[in-house]
Amino acid sequence: MPLQAPPPVVAPAPAAPVRAQYGWGYAGADGEGVGTLSLLMEAASGKLILELHAPGERLLLLEGDAASGYRLQVPRQKLDQRATYLSQLPLPFLPQVLSVEGLLHLLRTGEGTGVSILKKDAQGPLKLHWRGKDARGKDQQVWLDRKRWEGK
Repeated sequence: MPLQAPPPVVAPAPAAPVRAQYGWGYAGADGEGVGTLSLLMEAASGKLILELHAPGERLLLLEGDAASGYRLQVPRQKLDQRATYLSQLPLPFLPQVLSVEGLLHLLRTGEGTGVSILKKDAQGPLKLHWRGKDARGKDQQVWLDRKRWEGK
């Protein structure tokens, strides 16, 4: 009886990164604003690069991964904060999420505290609205309008 070689062991392909871009609008105690939110997210590694821009200015940079931690920079507020977990950083324009996977879930499904879906398409929420409180307990609102989504 001939011996058969076992099938080759195939490691699962790593999840492709998700690249997304949103237009945003903000209204709160500090005023109003508009701009662009750009994201690169990898749920498996916890990698995240998030940039928030207003016309002519980068308002916020958040980058890191699950292995080395995350760094949040908000130049206007002279904030430069590091944390082991994403959930330890204050995201001043989104509801608190525990992980990159949680952020992906929020953007894919529109499920989150204070989040409502204003418009959907075949890929998921096209327009999102979030109503919440800032660090001082003042009301704030954010609108996100998906411009680009690449990845799964």
